[in-house]
Amino acid sequence: MADHASFAPDPLLPWLWSIKKALDAKSYGPDLDKLVADCITTFNHNAQYQNDPRFLKIWLLHLETRDDYDAVFRELEESKICGDQPLLYELYASLLEAKENWLGALKVYQIGISRRAKPLERLKHAQDLFLDRMSYRLKNAASSLPKIDAHQSFELGDSVYPWSRTTMNWLLNKINHKIVKYDGYHPSNKAYPGEVSLSSLRNLSRNKIVKLGGKKYQIKGCAGQGGFAQVFKAYVDSNPNEVVALKIQKPPYPWEFHMYRQLDQRLPDKARPNFGFAHRMHSYSDYSILVCDYLPNGTLQDAINSYVVTGKPMDEVVCMYYTIEMLYMLETLHGVGIIHGDFKPDNLLARYSRDDLTEDGFRDRSGSWSDQGLCLVDWGKGIDLHLFPDDIEFEGDCRTSGFSCVEMQKNKRWKFQASQVDTYGLCVTVHMMLHNSYMEIEKKATSDKGHIYLPKAPFKRYWNELWKNLFTELLNSNPGNDTQKLKNLRESFQDYLCSEPKRLKKLKDLLEKQRLSLCSN
Repeated sequence: MADHASFAPDPLLPWLWSIKKALDAKSYGPDLDKLVADCITTFNHNAQYQNDPRFLKIWLLHLETRDDYDAVFRELEESKICGDQPLLYELYASLLEAKENWLGALKVYQIGISRRAKPLERLKHAQDLFLDRMSYRLKNAASSLPKIDAHQSFELGDSVYPWSRTTMNWLLNKINHKIVKYDGYHPSNKAYPGEVSLSSLRNLSRNKIVKLGGKKYQIKGCAGQGGFAQVFKAYVDSNPNEVVALKIQKPPYPWEFHMYRQLDQRLPDKARPNFGFAHRMHSYSDYSILVCDYLPNGTLQDAINSYVVTGKPMDEVVCMYYTIEMLYMLETLHGVGIIHGDFKPDNLLARYSRDDLTEDGFRDRSGSWSDQGLCLVDWGKGIDLHLFPDDIEFEGDCRTSGFSCVEMQKNKRWKFQASQVDTYGLCVTVHMMLHNSYMEIEKKATSDKGHIYLPKAPFKRYWNELWKNLFTELLNSNPGNDTQKLKNLRESFQDYLCSEPKRLKKLKDLLEKQRLSLCSN
């Protein structure tokens, strides 16, 4: 076996083949144990494999066959095998969890986090999932299980991963006294009692009845689906004139209802229709069901796709209009201490005026323009800045592909005054409207020998300079007056559209054409 190293540019590879062959053949026993031990002896001091996940997995195989796995883990640490990678702590913690050593597994996660294994947010997320599993076991298993407090290891320092289960549990515990007093919040310690199994609801579950609080919701179709939730269109008491959206989530998630009620309290009436409405939430031990307004007109993503299929980009005046809408949304939200956290075209529902659009009222969003625009929904990743210290910074990735801001991509801390998750999401959305593609960014040199971030895709020669200014401002922001910057950008686009009456006429004609093309009813 030792001769393998002299024949291959990757000397470990033949050993991996031999070990895989033994595992595939289920040839467990002394021969496999010796093969694994010999492999470790051969390569343990080879710097080429010190940070190789494949070699770490060989170590884990060795560890599984030993009773003194704590000693083996210490030896692994002393050999500095993948010590700065989350995989080391995840794999060892998983092994301890499988052996029902739950406190030991928690300790391993905490060791890795204290050493800031990178990417740190991945390890914190793994610990959150572990704590969720432990909470479930503690709730359902025998009382002899050791007690693990999901909040025990959480300390609010100068930075925090805002979407971790640990953070969310801490926040919900902090505001529980407030949530239970919200109008429309109906909590229960029991499982959902309805006759229809919520887990059985699928795309084709038409006309099934979900009973909630004395009302019957007749399912008419699936309006959206994510990793933990499904959204259904439903008639209230079988009335086709009273249509709502039911967001059914497992495990229950009252945080989103808190965000909706904070929007109710903080936003001016004029701005409120831009951010969706929640009527009530029924929270059970196994599910939560959020009852919201249903908007039938599709999403901004649908509007973008309608251009993609034709091979043509969205007309520039329409791009400007939706950019104005999005800037107004973030200007409003950030001004009252709220971050959406998942700002993307799929979460921006289209609104269309009930009356014919006119040139009047465009700038101040009055008249027929008050019903026209976008509505931002899905507040599950919303961040309530009023619950954190003023100097808090956030860390970690939003885990929405293509929408991780500059700081997230560089594994730096972020907050809403910088080019954070919402403003970056706005830039990606604008890029999709202009280019029919997701945005990639790169550093570009400036005349003062510095650099700025800009999209890789070039700006078309005939485009207005406002676009370059938008990306420059939002991708290279420094902490400062975020809302004023958004307001200035919004007004620059408004000034351009209003400077020529023919631009507004063209805009209202194109929006009417879009409405006729995309509206379902």
